[in-house]
Amino acid sequence: MPEPQPGNLAPEWRNLSNNVCGILHGHRDAAPTAERFEQHGWSTRSSSWHGYEVGTTWCEVELEPVDGQDVLLNGVVDPSRFTDLAALLDRFGLAYTLELYDEDGNLRASAVGPESIG
Repeated sequence: MPEPQPGNLAPEWRNLSNNVCGILHGHRDAAPTAERFEQHGWSTRSSSWHGYEVGTTWCEVELEPVDGQDVLLNGVVDPSRFTDLAALLDRFGLAYTLELYDEDGNLRASAVGPESIG
């Protein structure tokens, strides 16, 4: 898996509507997940009381905890790098579900973390 490039989301992805969404299962707090992204070269910043924005040149997502045990993930990813995002979540050992949508809102791809199966 290629390492992320430091910096802000590349210009070609900035005007794209959110095309990736998912759930990180079993996490009440987004901070530890944001720290994992940061340890792998992603930029991070607090975006709300409990949420974080994490990003690199090919992906920028919000991590927002919800009631219960989950963290929502949504934002923009270069569609050709969707599997890289899923692989990174796998590398983190996270249980997750992830979906990629096209510009018309049609599901293009999905991924499920190994701990989410069952």
